[in-house]
Amino acid sequence: MLETDTPATPARRTRARRAVRRAVLARRRPLAAVCLALAVVTGVHAARPDPGSTVAVTVAVRDLPSGTVLAADDLVVRRYPSAVAPVGTATGALGRTLAAPVRAGEPVTDVRLVSPSLAAGYPGRVLVPVRVADADVVSLVRVGDEVDVVAADPRRGEAFAVAVGVPIVALPATAADTTGAAPLSGRLVVVAALPSEVDRIAGAAASDLLSLVVRH
Repeated sequence: MLETDTPATPARRTRARRAVRRAVLARRRPLAAVCLALAVVTGVHAARPDPGSTVAVTVAVRDLPSGTVLAADDLVVRRYPSAVAPVGTATGALGRTLAAPVRAGEPVTDVRLVSPSLAAGYPGRVLVPVRVADADVVSLVRVGDEVDVVAADPRRGEAFAVAVGVPIVALPATAADTTGAAPLSGRLVVVAALPSEVDRIAGAAASDLLSLVVRH
């Protein structure tokens, strides 16, 4: 036959529930401390920034004085989080010259290096300043344009090219003259000419008016 609950069974259950309640109340402070600790740990993990991606940063192995030509044993590459990596990191610093001292462990940035010569981008050519007679012509060109340098002799009414297809490397700003001397006419541009063109440009600049013809 199946057993049925006796009147004593509900009483036992009531006593069991009361015992559990007393046990929980007796340990409520430790349980509260555990819950608080879990909340703190969860908050710390939530607030911790995501490391995300990293970038390669070139740093100095030792203290280096200005003027040092950087060799392989002067540098080491370390990984920095993208969010804190220094701006202007010079990943191609090997062989470059320091313009300022660098401490051991300091990132080598572009401002610490001597700027490369403009001529480095034009192998086989030399930089030649050319004063163009008509300053308005210079406003029509930009650095990187290829131009023909044309010399005009106003006495003979003749014009001829002294340099063909030369790139414009720089357009120096007109400096303010504080000496009171008469300002030079025209506008200066810097072109990367072939060595064979330098004498023709210099000779024409001494006697003729120079102008530019823009190539497309």
